[in-house]
Amino acid sequence: MGHGALLRLAIGNITDVSFLGKLSSNMNSLASESKKRHSFERGSPLILPSLQEDPRIMGKDFDNTKILDIYPSITGDLQSLIIGADEPEHNGQRGILLIDDNETLRIESDTAFSKALNIELDKKIKVVSIFGNTGVGKSYTLNKLFFNGEEVFKTSPSQVSCTLGVWAKYDPTLNVLCLDTEGLLGIAKRENQRTRLLLKILAVSDIIIYRTRSERLQRDMYSFLGGASNVYKQHFYTALQKTLARSDGEKINAGLAPGVIIFHETQYTDTLHVLNNHPNVTAEDILRQNFADLGSNCEEFSFIKYIGVKTRDNQETSFDRLRAEIQKELESSNVRSARKAKYVYLMLKSLNDKFFSPLTESNHEQFLAQFFTCPEKCQSCSASCVLSTGHKEDDEPHKCNTPCKFQHQYQNFVYLCEKCVRNGERSTVEPKYTKDNSWTSYLNLMWSGYVIHCPKCGVIYKSREHWYGNKNPEDCAVQLEVVHMWPGDQPLFGTFHSGQRVVDGVSVITDAVASVSSPPTKMLLDYMNDKIAPSYWKSNHEIKACFKCNVSFVSGQNRVVPSKHHCRGCGEGFCGSCSSKKCPVPHRGWKEPERVCDACFDELEGRGQSLIANISEEQLSGEVTPRYIGERLVNAISAIKYVYDVPKNCIKEYVRPSYWTPDSECINCVLCNNPFGTQLPLHHCRDCGKGVCDNCSTSRKPVPVKGWDSPVRVCDTCR
Repeated sequence: MGHGALLRLAIGNITDVSFLGKLSSNMNSLASESKKRHSFERGSPLILPSLQEDPRIMGKDFDNTKILDIYPSITGDLQSLIIGADEPEHNGQRGILLIDDNETLRIESDTAFSKALNIELDKKIKVVSIFGNTGVGKSYTLNKLFFNGEEVFKTSPSQVSCTLGVWAKYDPTLNVLCLDTEGLLGIAKRENQRTRLLLKILAVSDIIIYRTRSERLQRDMYSFLGGASNVYKQHFYTALQKTLARSDGEKINAGLAPGVIIFHETQYTDTLHVLNNHPNVTAEDILRQNFADLGSNCEEFSFIKYIGVKTRDNQETSFDRLRAEIQKELESSNVRSARKAKYVYLMLKSLNDKFFSPLTESNHEQFLAQFFTCPEKCQSCSASCVLSTGHKEDDEPHKCNTPCKFQHQYQNFVYLCEKCVRNGERSTVEPKYTKDNSWTSYLNLMWSGYVIHCPKCGVIYKSREHWYGNKNPEDCAVQLEVVHMWPGDQPLFGTFHSGQRVVDGVSVITDAVASVSSPPTKMLLDYMNDKIAPSYWKSNHEIKACFKCNVSFVSGQNRVVPSKHHCRGCGEGFCGSCSSKKCPVPHRGWKEPERVCDACFDELEGRGQSLIANISEEQLSGEVTPRYIGERLVNAISAIKYVYDVPKNCIKEYVRPSYWTPDSECINCVLCNNPFGTQLPLHHCRDCGKGVCDNCSTSRKPVPVKGWDSPVRVCDTCR
């Protein structure tokens, strides 16, 4: 902060004429003294008229922030006089304002630090700071412990806090730098900023005194000290080590946070020292157990000690035990040794410069609202619901006042009928597949795909209206509207991937079809790869490498190209190693365990049944419908004597219902243990899904629980 800004900060609230008089006297005295020492030319900026006589200042419309505009050349020592004018004086001694309540370090260099505190930079000292809630007597405690009992730090009976920022004073008798801090839980506009300032002071201290005056130790003490321990480990330690490394190389152990002495004063209740029922338990043991019970960590501190005193009415507080303990720790070098004063300044300046970014203050009303507001957040944009908790019980859907953003893995959009939108109406429409279970309907489904029906306009779109060249519904029939995706909500296309299930469920198709001219073959491949995939899957031509490990799927010379797989959860492309796990993905329509990536597995593991419970039977029905579609299609194609030449490896991964054992894992028949091969083809039992040979699966029976209403192949165990 520049000199001008500091001066404006110092005199920003000046309205007292007596202060202006004092300021004028200081200016004129300095001018006279300077005139004696130097030869001034006419118009020297230090020779100023009395401020009380200047009409520009004493006028009724004077703005006290304009002093620098009236006297723009005020610099150097004169500014120091102004800034220090409101600092308290006590019996000839005075603490200096080290850091103000705006986190501004008021001393700009180590030399100025040495001069202001009257301490040599190479003098090895220790630092003692005091913390606690406002009004508990922190300044009074420091005055009683140090400086031969003189009142160095200001105390006041007023309700207004007498200590803002951090004040410092060096005690040469004990060779210790004392830091007096602003109280916690006070009336402060920047509470978060004040807490950060206190943590920085704590980090450069050797001993901290936590002063509390309460009948019982309260949670705020444990929260502050536990947070300080964590912050020191995660942020301050590294910053301090770098600061010391950049200095002249003296090795200082910054590995441990300072030691803590908790000074607890009561009036009616016993202190922790009174432990008649537990003679082997110390007060420190109780403190550490309380930290653990509250989930706080205090292990970073060099030590934790407890001093408790019980003060009766009209009795002065006894500081004898506290004073003896502090002197003992100041003399000890077992954990922390004294360090040069310049390192104290450099460490404090480094932390203050590094951790000085603006902070947002939490609104107390918003904090209370958290107790009653719905905790659910949109999965796509992380926006929070604004309704009260339990609104779902009143059949009231989630609500958010901010727009959402589209993410393909959630498919968080709805379709609006374009005709209705043009007419000023809003009609939500959904893709629908046929519900007819006849085999002719399965073939029709393969051809026609899904249909979008508007309750007002009728059928507005067919996905398979033509063999090829069909437009997307967004291009001709509907408008897309991005919506919030709340936990438990189902994507628009979550269960509309029967076409993909055709490929997932058809294994015999690779044995039934043979060859035909290339155009139909290319059409079928395009159909499988581009048309059947669920809408939330990333297109194959866009997947060049594994989404997680980035291994390339592009063919290269003398290089084995890994298989490409789609995660049934997020729809991204992965290699086999990064998508080797399986679990149900009910919100996408996969009731049985399916291939998912590691991230989706961690999110979905163990939640399958709870997710299934929130999905209707209609959404989960048709698990093996694609199997019917595939087999009926093969029979129809065989009857016409035209078969397609579909490379078997192209659809091998997609040719089984989800509960079937993958072909790659079926090495031997599970019953006779004979290896599968050309002479012993592989079959799957429609009941258990295991791989069996023809001799071990001669029985046929319906398996309605798996969706097979007519007799199908089963193994001898399941027959």
